[in-house]
Amino acid sequence: HVDVMDGHFVPNITFGPAMAKAIRPHIRGVMDVHLMIAPVDPYIDAFADAGADILTAHVEAGPHIHRTLQAIRGAGMKAGLALNPGTPAEAASELIDSVDLICVMTVNPGFGGQKFIDLSAKVRHLRRMIGDREVHIEIDGGVDPATAPVVAAAGADVLVAGSAVFKGGSVDDPAPYGENIRAIRAAAEGAL
Repeated sequence: HVDVMDGHFVPNITFGPAMAKAIRPHIRGVMDVHLMIAPVDPYIDAFADAGADILTAHVEAGPHIHRTLQAIRGAGMKAGLALNPGTPAEAASELIDSVDLICVMTVNPGFGGQKFIDLSAKVRHLRRMIGDREVHIEIDGGVDPATAPVVAAAGADVLVAGSAVFKGGSVDDPAPYGENIRAIRAAAEGAL
Protein backbone atom coordinates (compact mmCIF):
# COMPACT_ATOMS: atom_id res chain seq x y z
CA HIS A 1 0.00 0.00 0.00
CA VAL A 2 1.62 3.19 -1.23
CA ASP A 3 0.15 6.50 -0.03
CA VAL A 4 0.43 9.41 -2.47
CA MET A 5 -0.44 12.82 -1.00
CA ASP A 6 -0.38 16.23 -2.66
CA GLY A 7 -0.56 18.74 0.19
CA HIS A 8 -3.84 19.99 -1.30
CA PHE A 9 -6.42 17.20 -0.94
CA VAL A 10 -4.74 16.22 2.34
CA PRO A 11 -2.38 18.33 4.47
CA ASN A 12 0.75 16.30 3.79
CA ILE A 13 3.04 15.62 0.83
CA THR A 14 4.64 12.28 -0.01
CA PHE A 15 5.73 11.47 -3.56
CA GLY A 16 4.54 10.93 -7.10
CA PRO A 17 4.74 8.45 -9.96
CA ALA A 18 8.54 8.59 -10.33
CA MET A 19 9.08 7.38 -6.76
CA ALA A 20 6.37 4.73 -7.15
CA LYS A 21 8.19 3.47 -10.24
CA ALA A 22 11.50 3.44 -8.34
CA ILE A 23 10.12 1.31 -5.50
CA ARG A 24 8.10 -1.06 -7.73
CA PRO A 25 11.00 -3.50 -8.31
CA HIS A 26 11.27 -3.91 -4.53
CA ILE A 27 7.61 -4.85 -4.03
CA ARG A 28 7.07 -8.59 -4.36
CA GLY A 29 3.28 -8.48 -4.29
CA VAL A 30 0.53 -6.19 -5.41
CA MET A 31 1.32 -2.49 -5.58
CA ASP A 32 -1.81 -0.82 -4.21
CA VAL A 33 -1.48 2.94 -4.77
CA HIS A 34 -3.81 5.14 -2.72
CA LEU A 35 -4.13 8.57 -4.29
CA MET A 36 -4.94 11.29 -1.77
CA ILE A 37 -4.72 13.93 -4.47
CA ALA A 38 -7.00 16.15 -6.51
CA PRO A 39 -7.38 16.04 -9.40
CA VAL A 40 -6.69 12.35 -10.06
CA ASP A 41 -7.26 11.92 -13.79
CA PRO A 42 -4.08 13.64 -15.07
CA TYR A 43 -1.95 11.13 -13.13
CA ILE A 44 -3.67 7.83 -13.96
CA ASP A 45 -1.43 6.89 -16.89
CA ALA A 46 1.71 7.87 -14.99
CA PHE A 47 0.85 5.51 -12.12
CA ALA A 48 -0.03 2.76 -14.60
CA ASP A 49 3.40 3.26 -16.18
CA ALA A 50 4.93 3.18 -12.68
CA GLY A 51 3.58 -0.35 -12.21
CA ALA A 52 0.56 0.16 -9.96
CA ASP A 53 -1.72 -2.88 -9.85
CA ILE A 54 -4.53 -1.12 -7.97
CA LEU A 55 -5.17 2.62 -8.10
CA THR A 56 -7.53 4.02 -5.47
CA ALA A 57 -9.14 7.44 -5.77
CA HIS A 58 -11.26 9.24 -3.19
CA VAL A 59 -14.91 9.77 -3.99
CA GLU A 60 -14.41 13.24 -2.50
CA ALA A 61 -11.57 14.13 -4.92
CA GLY A 62 -13.62 15.20 -7.90
CA PRO A 63 -17.04 15.48 -9.49
CA HIS A 64 -16.61 12.80 -12.16
CA ILE A 65 -15.61 9.71 -10.19
CA HIS A 66 -17.30 7.32 -12.68
CA ARG A 67 -15.04 8.65 -15.42
CA THR A 68 -12.00 8.39 -13.14
CA LEU A 69 -12.75 4.76 -12.26
CA GLN A 70 -13.29 3.90 -15.93
CA ALA A 71 -9.98 5.53 -16.83
CA ILE A 72 -8.17 3.55 -14.12
CA ARG A 73 -9.54 0.28 -15.46
CA GLY A 74 -8.90 1.44 -19.03
CA ALA A 75 -5.23 1.91 -18.10
CA GLY A 76 -5.06 -1.76 -17.08
CA MET A 77 -5.27 -1.38 -13.30
CA LYS A 78 -7.85 -2.45 -10.77
CA ALA A 79 -9.93 0.46 -9.52
CA GLY A 80 -10.34 1.35 -5.88
CA LEU A 81 -12.67 3.88 -4.30
CA ALA A 82 -11.80 5.48 -0.95
CA LEU A 83 -14.30 6.97 1.48
CA ASN A 84 -13.26 9.43 4.18
CA PRO A 85 -14.58 8.73 7.70
CA GLY A 86 -17.38 11.29 7.38
CA THR A 87 -18.51 10.11 3.95
CA PRO A 88 -21.50 7.75 4.13
CA ALA A 89 -21.42 4.28 2.61
CA GLU A 90 -24.19 5.35 0.23
CA ALA A 91 -21.62 7.44 -1.66
CA ALA A 92 -20.39 4.13 -3.11
CA SER A 93 -23.81 2.71 -4.01
CA GLU A 94 -23.77 3.69 -7.69
CA LEU A 95 -20.08 2.83 -8.07
CA ILE A 96 -19.85 -0.75 -6.78
CA ASP A 97 -19.92 -2.27 -10.26
CA SER A 98 -17.08 0.07 -11.29
CA VAL A 99 -14.64 -0.91 -8.53
CA ASP A 100 -12.57 -3.84 -7.35
CA LEU A 101 -11.99 -2.41 -3.88
CA ILE A 102 -13.61 0.05 -1.49
CA CYS A 103 -11.21 1.62 0.98
CA VAL A 104 -12.81 2.77 4.21
CA MET A 105 -10.64 5.38 5.88
CA THR A 106 -10.73 4.82 9.64
CA VAL A 107 -8.66 7.95 10.27
CA ASN A 108 -8.82 11.31 8.56
CA PRO A 109 -6.34 11.01 5.69
CA GLY A 110 -3.02 12.79 5.67
CA PHE A 111 -0.95 11.61 8.62
CA GLY A 112 0.00 8.27 10.15
CA GLY A 113 -0.34 7.33 13.79
CA GLN A 114 -3.87 8.65 14.29
CA LYS A 115 -6.46 7.10 16.58
CA PHE A 116 -8.72 4.51 14.94
CA ILE A 117 -12.31 5.59 14.24
CA ASP A 118 -14.61 2.58 14.62
CA LEU A 119 -16.64 2.47 11.42
CA SER A 120 -17.74 -1.16 11.76
CA ALA A 121 -21.36 -0.26 11.00
CA LYS A 122 -20.24 1.40 7.74
CA VAL A 123 -18.21 -1.70 6.81
CA ARG A 124 -21.19 -4.00 7.49
CA HIS A 125 -23.42 -1.73 5.40
CA LEU A 126 -20.93 -1.78 2.52
CA ARG A 127 -20.64 -5.58 2.73
CA ARG A 128 -24.45 -5.84 2.39
CA MET A 129 -24.39 -3.37 -0.53
CA ILE A 130 -21.66 -5.36 -2.29
CA GLY A 131 -23.51 -8.65 -1.88
CA ASP A 132 -21.93 -11.44 -3.91
CA ARG A 133 -19.85 -9.16 -6.15
CA GLU A 134 -16.08 -9.62 -6.04
CA VAL A 135 -15.28 -6.30 -4.38
CA HIS A 136 -12.84 -6.11 -1.48
CA ILE A 137 -13.32 -3.86 1.53
CA GLU A 138 -10.03 -2.36 2.65
CA ILE A 139 -9.51 -0.62 5.99
CA ASP A 140 -6.88 2.11 6.14
CA GLY A 141 -5.95 3.84 9.37
CA GLY A 142 -5.29 2.83 12.95
CA VAL A 143 -5.10 -0.89 12.16
CA ASP A 144 -3.36 -2.84 14.92
CA PRO A 145 -3.94 -6.13 16.81
CA ALA A 146 -6.79 -4.55 18.80
CA THR A 147 -8.67 -3.01 15.85
CA ALA A 148 -8.02 -5.68 13.19
CA PRO A 149 -10.54 -8.18 14.61
CA VAL A 150 -13.21 -5.48 14.89
CA VAL A 151 -13.10 -4.60 11.19
CA ALA A 152 -12.50 -8.18 10.02
CA ALA A 153 -15.62 -9.33 11.88
CA ALA A 154 -17.55 -6.48 10.22
CA GLY A 155 -16.58 -7.71 6.74
CA ALA A 156 -13.27 -6.09 5.80
CA ASP A 157 -10.90 -8.41 3.95
CA VAL A 158 -7.91 -6.11 3.30
CA LEU A 159 -6.21 -4.31 6.18
CA VAL A 160 -3.62 -1.56 5.76
CA ALA A 161 -1.34 -1.15 8.75
CA GLY A 162 1.39 1.45 8.95
CA SER A 163 2.45 2.73 12.35
CA ALA A 164 1.56 -0.55 14.08
CA VAL A 165 3.91 -2.47 11.78
CA PHE A 166 6.91 -0.27 12.44
CA LYS A 167 6.77 -0.24 16.25
CA GLY A 168 9.88 -1.55 17.93
CA GLY A 169 12.07 -2.21 14.91
CA SER A 170 14.82 -0.46 13.03
CA VAL A 171 16.81 -0.76 9.83
CA ASP A 172 19.39 -2.73 11.79
CA ASP A 173 16.75 -4.90 13.52
CA PRO A 174 13.70 -5.38 11.29
CA ALA A 175 12.55 -8.61 13.00
CA PRO A 176 9.84 -6.84 15.04
CA TYR A 177 8.18 -5.70 11.80
CA GLY A 178 7.39 -9.29 10.82
CA GLU A 179 6.22 -10.07 14.34
CA ASN A 180 3.90 -7.06 14.26
CA ILE A 181 2.44 -8.13 10.90
CA ARG A 182 1.87 -11.67 12.18
CA ALA A 183 0.12 -10.32 15.30
CA ILE A 184 -2.23 -8.16 13.22
CA ARG A 185 -2.97 -11.04 10.82
CA ALA A 186 -3.61 -13.50 13.67
CA ALA A 187 -5.93 -11.04 15.41
CA ALA A 188 -7.94 -10.48 12.22
CA GLU A 189 -8.14 -14.19 11.39
CA GLY A 190 -9.21 -14.95 14.96
CA ALA A 191 -12.32 -12.83 14.45
CA LEU A 192 -13.53 -14.84 11.45
